Amino acid sequence: MVDTVSFIRTDEQVMLADTMREFLASSADLDRVRDASLTADAYFSDVWQGLAEMGIIGLAIDEQYGGAGYGFEELAVVFEELGAMVTPVPLLSSVMASTAIAAAGSAAQKADLLPRIAAGECVATMAVFEDAHDDGTATPTVTAVVGDEGWVLTGTKRFVTDAPNADLFVVSALTHNGIGLFLVWRALEGIDVRLVSSLDATRPLGEVVLEGVTVPDDAYLGHAPDPKAIRRALDAGVVAMASEQVGGARACLEASVDYAKTRYQFGRQIGSFQAVKHMCADMLVAVEHARSVAWHAASTIDDPVESQISVPLAKSVCSDAFVKAAGDNIQIHGGIGFTWEHDAHLYFKRAKADSLLLGSVDSYRDRLADALGM
Repeated sequence: MVDTVSFIRTDEQVMLADTMREFLASSADLDRVRDASLTADAYFSDVWQGLAEMGIIGLAIDEQYGGAGYGFEELAVVFEELGAMVTPVPLLSSVMASTAIAAAGSAAQKADLLPRIAAGECVATMAVFEDAHDDGTATPTVTAVVGDEGWVLTGTKRFVTDAPNADLFVVSALTHNGIGLFLVWRALEGIDVRLVSSLDATRPLGEVVLEGVTVPDDAYLGHAPDPKAIRRALDAGVVAMASEQVGGARACLEASVDYAKTRYQFGRQIGSFQAVKHMCADMLVAVEHARSVAWHAASTIDDPVESQISVPLAKSVCSDAFVKAAGDNIQIHGGIGFTWEHDAHLYFKRAKADSLLLGSVDSYRDRLADALGM
């Protein structure tokens, strides 16, 4: 088990946060994000390439596979800044997919795919969910049977993050030997990727319909079932998203405080009213609580015992904090907070959508209760 967790960022992590903040401020401002939310496949390809050049996409990928070899604490720093700007890039999807490949893939598969993902040359995502109540690890209805030229996959995956922009899908399927993961390239015949309308248009979701798609034998990750890799990949996504939620909540708090200082009613700053003071104070407490929980999850994700508690706790606490901060941000801004021209709705939509993404908060609370023996 992890003995201690330091909640103080190192000088290197502070520099990473500053670099990310400056890069996003200059290349992915909120006006541009709002425009992207009107498109079918919100995706800043130039920002994605910039992140690749900075080594961000491969930050937690092993150096032998073209990554930087850092841990989830550094990823947490990156995702907090991405969340603060609601940046439409497929990093969450890539982290999950690369984690699954690293956990279940053969040496050859890892050597082939992970460097391409780290370089931003291949946008990869996980395709494991099939209905709204699925936790991603249930027995899939998508099947994989042995065919003349490899494996034949049939079925539908839903709620696939960044599906409209993905080149590669890591698909869970039921084989004669259990649940396995398969590498399915978008260009293969028989794949139909359908955009799904969602509340948060800055993170496009899609359905992946597999109509007898044939993949070669070496598309089977690890050439054996490894359902633990699915849980590992989803936990990586939850931990990354928790820090992203902290960033979004932080941005809502900062916007609320700034507005409360400059908006006057009855000859006074609205921040001088007790109700607004209390709302901002409660928001601050929620944000700081969420930050500590998210950081603890990032620090303990590699601990098989501690992560059983820290990961579902992060999903629960950070989702609640973001939803509260996004809602209070609208309340403090009053009428203008409900308008399209204001940024508040971008955060509120992201907060509500994130609370359901990768499994509902309730399902993670159930998981937490099980881990605690309750």
